Amino acid sequence: MDAHERDILEVWHENAAPWTQAVRGKLIASRRLVTDRAMLDAVRARRPRTAIDLGCGEGWLVRALAAEGIEMLGIDAVPALIAAARDVGGGRFLAMDYAAIAAGGLRERADVVTCNFSLLGGASVDALLRAVPALLAPGGALIVQTLHPFTACGDAPYADGWREGSWQGCGEGFGRAAPWYFRTLAGWLDALAQARLRVTRVVEPAHPHTGRPASLILIAEAA
Repeated sequence: MDAHERDILEVWHENAAPWTQAVRGKLIASRRLVTDRAMLDAVRARRPRTAIDLGCGEGWLVRALAAEGIEMLGIDAVPALIAAARDVGGGRFLAMDYAAIAAGGLRERADVVTCNFSLLGGASVDALLRAVPALLAPGGALIVQTLHPFTACGDAPYADGWREGSWQGCGEGFGRAAPWYFRTLAGWLDALAQARLRVTRVVEPAHPHTGRPASLILIAEAA
């Protein structure tokens, strides 16, 4: 495994508790103002009966959609986050990393597969995306919400590559931050196309205060 990919997993193991507190305490302004609702709306528009949330964290999206009658499965590589999700309930939860899913270890199909700010790696994400078509029921869709390349690029060159992470705006109690793999819009489209996923819709939720895109949502179906 690439050192950056390994660091991502190690950092999330180390920071499971403060992350759970940040999400459940609604401490992250962009989520509270924009992105949580944007993800819920994107899923609702598909009217799914079943959904799989990859990188479910402490389970907020699973709980929210299960409350609307959707049969939910949440998957995360961090056992502490899965334990926190199971403590609250609202759906099924499974501890499994992306490498296991990419190797065909997940024998599930759903109308929707969601990845809500959970695709942070490079090669690991490419491998995971290639496994997604096998997880989709006929007519199903992958819904990815991620940082918008326009606003996330900062002063760095607009090119795919590894960046330093930050917990800024997430509250207190965090340790070191994980690296993450920045993708341009073209980089995202290429990764999905190589995974035999065809983008059918692009959504750019705007921050109500700045008017700038708060995130990028990509909706894709099996090609």
